[in-house]
Amino acid sequence: MDIEIKPKNQFLKKYGWMIAAGVVLVAVLVYAVLSVGTTSAEADINSIIIGDVTRGSFNDNIRLTGKVETGVSAQVSALETGVVEARLIEEGAFVNAGDIILTLRNPNLRQQILDSEAQLAEKQNMLRDTEIAMEKDRLQIKQDLLVARTDLNRKRRVARQQEELYKEKLTSREEYLVAKEDCQLAEENYQLLLSRERQDSLYRGVQLDMMRESLRNMQENFMLVRQRADNLNIRASHSGQLGSLNAELGQNIAAGTQVGQINILDNYKMTVSIDEHYIDRVSAGLKAVAARQNQTIDLTLSKVYPEVTDGTFRADFTIDDDSTGNLRVGQTYSIDLVLGEPTQAVMVPRGTFFQSTGGRSVYVLSPDGKSATRRDVRLGRQNPQFYEVIDGLEPGERIITSSYQNFGDAQKIIIKN
Repeated sequence: MDIEIKPKNQFLKKYGWMIAAGVVLVAVLVYAVLSVGTTSAEADINSIIIGDVTRGSFNDNIRLTGKVETGVSAQVSALETGVVEARLIEEGAFVNAGDIILTLRNPNLRQQILDSEAQLAEKQNMLRDTEIAMEKDRLQIKQDLLVARTDLNRKRRVARQQEELYKEKLTSREEYLVAKEDCQLAEENYQLLLSRERQDSLYRGVQLDMMRESLRNMQENFMLVRQRADNLNIRASHSGQLGSLNAELGQNIAAGTQVGQINILDNYKMTVSIDEHYIDRVSAGLKAVAARQNQTIDLTLSKVYPEVTDGTFRADFTIDDDSTGNLRVGQTYSIDLVLGEPTQAVMVPRGTFFQSTGGRSVYVLSPDGKSATRRDVRLGRQNPQFYEVIDGLEPGERIITSSYQNFGDAQKIIIKN
């Protein structure tokens, strides 16, 4: 009797297709999981910029744009209210102290001048009339004194004669007493006139002093009013360049209004705006160099303004060089501000990648240069050429330094030649 022999691979024949399908499914799932964890993007080699990670001397300085301004400026202000009648000097012109820049017109002030002139003339006439009247009184008293003294001398003689005659009994007692009383009356009248002369002299002196003081005050007031009229001519208080002039013909200018500015050209400074990232490292006394075309100028940071506006703060530099003949107000210069001494550091070239990630991650190229993988890094200081690498990169590696805007959240970049 024959025995049926079953094939050994019968199990595989029966279930092999199921095993194969399972293997394929597992492979698909593994690929899907790996794909989710490593999203990628493509980039053409000509559309990216690659930089080398190096170690070297890191210059701790920043690049700024400075604007030339005058270290000292003088305001041009109106001292009197008036309407602009003429502009004699235009913006940008050089002026000397005392030059008339604007003329104003003020009819009310003109009327005040005329009134002051009339009051002064009236006061002068009054003083003159008073002096004439006092002089007449003084002369009259002088004349009365002369008459009284003459009368006193005559009556003294008569009294002496009557006294001698009365002693010899050649005249009556009554005539003697009358002569004596007349002499005494003449004496008292003369003394009264002397006292009046002294009192009138004092009174006239005081009154004249008061009137003359009042007249001087009126004259000073008149001079002030006349000076106010001259103030309608707005003059340059300092020599320099007229930087601005905000006054038009026919415009009404109030007293105290600033109408312009004079830049004093023997003193310059440069002003800059600095990113608030450096606010703790920037202080007065730091050195800098300004460059424009073939000219370089040594600077010293003189003032740091504490206010931060739109992410920046202002600072002023004084110019250390004596020769500033080529400087013009409003010119811009490229300024390198030195924050510290050079140090050895790992560095990467500056690039627009920093704006994309804030310097927190970069794409590091593989050794063959065909791909780049995203890596977290930590960057520190920066200068016009390099960023300082604190952690995450080693010298000899290469990174993409151009913008990452088109890469999204991709963890890997496939670089196509």
